[in-house]
Amino acid sequence: MRRGDLDDLAAFAAVARSLSFTRAAAELGLSPSALSHAMRGLETRLGVRLLARTTRSVAPTPAGERLLRSLNPALDEVNRGLAALADWRSEPSGTIRLTTFAYAARTILEPSLPRFLLDHPAVSVEVVIDDRLTDLVAAGFDAGIRFGETIEGDMVALRVGPDLRTVVVGTPEYFARHPIPTTPGELEAHNCVSYRLSGGGLLPWEFMQADREIRLRTGGQFVVNDGALAAAAIRAGAGLGYMLESDVAADLASGRLVQVLDAWCPPFPGCHLYYPSRQVPPALRALTDALRWRDRERRNA
Repeated sequence: MRRGDLDDLAAFAAVARSLSFTRAAAELGLSPSALSHAMRGLETRLGVRLLARTTRSVAPTPAGERLLRSLNPALDEVNRGLAALADWRSEPSGTIRLTTFAYAARTILEPSLPRFLLDHPAVSVEVVIDDRLTDLVAAGFDAGIRFGETIEGDMVALRVGPDLRTVVVGTPEYFARHPIPTTPGELEAHNCVSYRLSGGGLLPWEFMQADREIRLRTGGQFVVNDGALAAAAIRAGAGLGYMLESDVAADLASGRLVQVLDAWCPPFPGCHLYYPSRQVPPALRALTDALRWRDRERRNA
């Protein structure tokens, strides 16, 4: 296609739709004579007559009608594409509704969201913290943050945190009173601190070794739906805990806690921000960029 052909095709469509050089010229910001000259040049280049002219009217020829039927959807698509560019040019604004759970709120949002809000004063963010998996569309959320392995395959998912590992820990004093478990099945004989999910069920303790997966609902004296209170009981020696390794790294390094069943606790995909469509508004696009996990940058910081 030659330079200027698209403009001339759009001008032809305007003439063919309005059936008037005068009206089409006014729409395009041209003089009628300049528009008529452009149409004759287009017909010459294409080698076919597109418009039937008389002293009082203009109408597309059969060839012109056929071209118009092809042009209309193509020009509409071009116009939509140009309109969409406004999203990229404009300052992000609007409201983002985000669903997540306590760990992600603490480790992903707390370090980054305040800066995002300061940098984007026209964007409002509502965060709902809930450990239940939420249907984003049905609940009216724009996006969510969950562990990567729990996100449905039809969602667009973006990593916002590193891989994680959940480990079983207890105090030296606890193990002075109880034998160290060597397999997940032996946990049935232990006093385990269980976490109650918002939906009512207990968080399962998940293990894997050599492609063998085990999910246990453990028992014990204490069931709670608050991570901090669970951690306090575990650190006091009241029972074994199923905790993120990053949350107890300092305890393990100091010897305040002891890790068991290490071979049964492989890493799993960490936090991902996810949403149901690749067509995202500028505000959500800005948030995804602010939260995106940049592993190399963080290691070198």
